[in-house]
This record gives sequence, C-alpha cells and structure tokens, in this order.
Amino acid sequence: MSKTVEILFSGRVQKVGFRACIKKTADSVGLCGEVENLADGRVRALVTGEEPLIEKFLSLTYSCPRAIIKNIETADYVYTEFYGFSVKRE
Repeated sequence: MSKTVEILFSGRVQKVGFRACIKKTADSVGLCGEVENLADGRVRALVTGEEPLIEKFLSLTYSCPRAIIKNIETADYVYTEFYGFSVKRE
C-alpha cells in the first residue's frame, strides 16, 4: 500500500548537489514526490510509494557525494499523488 512520508534532512545538505542526488535516488527506486531546500538549512522531501521502497530510498541517501547527513526525521504525511519526482527551486 502506497503512502506519503515527509523527510527532513539536516547536516551539510545544501549547496552540495543533494537535491539532485535525492531525485536520482528516488527515480532509481521508483518513488514519486518532490524535494526542496528550507530556509533553516535543512532539505525537505515528500515521497510517495510503498514502504519497503521508502526504506531503501532512505538508506541510499547516505551515499550522496559531498553531503553529510547528520539527522533524518520522518513523519507520515497526507497521501499525495505525484507524477514523477521534482526538484523545487528556490
């Protein structure tokens, strides 16, 4: 069963190509959603897909080059249907 999860990444995750890496990772595991930078230095992603795919996605985000993830917070989010995965520009 598909669900939507909000994920907040903190650490050195802005200005290092992290959003592009998140998109590539989400595309590779078949998730839909969006990713954006937040004003407080974190990166926020909304992902929709099957729970095992979301778990795989989370583990793969640590391999994004140049990013240093200090913390990941996840929370269930209102189910949202996305078409593909997009990077929101500032």
